[in-house]
Amino acid sequence: MIKESVLKSFGGKNVLVTGGTGLIGRQVMDMLCKADAHVKTVSLDKVKINEKADHLFGDLTSFELCMQVTRDIDFAFHLAGVKGSIDVTKTKPASHFVPVLMFNTNLLEACRLNKVKKVLYTSSIGAYESSEIFRESQNENGPPMDFFAGWAKRMGELQIQAYKIQYGLDNFSIVRPCNVYGPGDNFDPDNAMVIPSLMSKILRGDDPVVVWGDGSAVRDFAYSKDIAEGAILALYHGTHSQYVNLGSGKGCSVKELVEALRSSVDFNYIFDLTKSAGFPKRVMDITLARKMIDYDPTTSLSEGLKATWQWFVKNQTEYTKKKNYFKEAI
Repeated sequence: MIKESVLKSFGGKNVLVTGGTGLIGRQVMDMLCKADAHVKTVSLDKVKINEKADHLFGDLTSFELCMQVTRDIDFAFHLAGVKGSIDVTKTKPASHFVPVLMFNTNLLEACRLNKVKKVLYTSSIGAYESSEIFRESQNENGPPMDFFAGWAKRMGELQIQAYKIQYGLDNFSIVRPCNVYGPGDNFDPDNAMVIPSLMSKILRGDDPVVVWGDGSAVRDFAYSKDIAEGAILALYHGTHSQYVNLGSGKGCSVKELVEALRSSVDFNYIFDLTKSAGFPKRVMDITLARKMIDYDPTTSLSEGLKATWQWFVKNQTEYTKKKNYFKEAI
């Protein structure tokens, strides 16, 4: 739970949230709007999240637009990204790599030039080298495990390092979230990740629901509000241009995930053993985040899944109003 004193510090401030229509961004916007911040978001989604926030329709691959939206901004949360399943990011890597690289570069540079006081950059667990437990102290001499997506995120991290070396800037903070789920996720069954994919199949009536792999793969699933709180805390406390992990800090097998979802939703399922289960284990160590930014995720998996399902049932078609880089030409 985030302290009230932290949220109050945003009162009256001009705040930019890119990706404000996404699953993390909408939670950040809601919390900051309640704290009476002047919140602005920009995206290519035809969705309005919070009546108190200014929603701008625009493409962050435009440097001119990035310069415009960061002018007179006190704090910037750069949460915009391109989210898709492992399969689609492998078969359509350019649709992920190119836009992410462009709006990361443009937005961060615009923040520097317009002297934004504090900036939060959202990287990814995929920027890590392959491992079972991810710690910030581990060496990174090899390529990221999510090759194209990971390199795009690492380039943003390196850009921030370059600012610190050349300009002495220490106002940029970085977080690496794990597998995030929640309201506002990408629920397109053709390219969604595991949790929204399962929910999409259930809602359309699949019986049984087919789950890829044998259910043994272990992941760190974190609810979007917990990650949003971590993002706010990282900007508030600062990470000194280094990254900190955000996750639940707990491993959960895909089989355990499916059973947790079944505690709220009645459905049948089978595992497709002809499909790859992916990496055996991916779990975040969040020790540093707890110590450095007072991060404390509190949402249980069953609570988060129930809240996400209830939201999805009421907002089944929202994903069709959002920019899908895997279905449209860049």
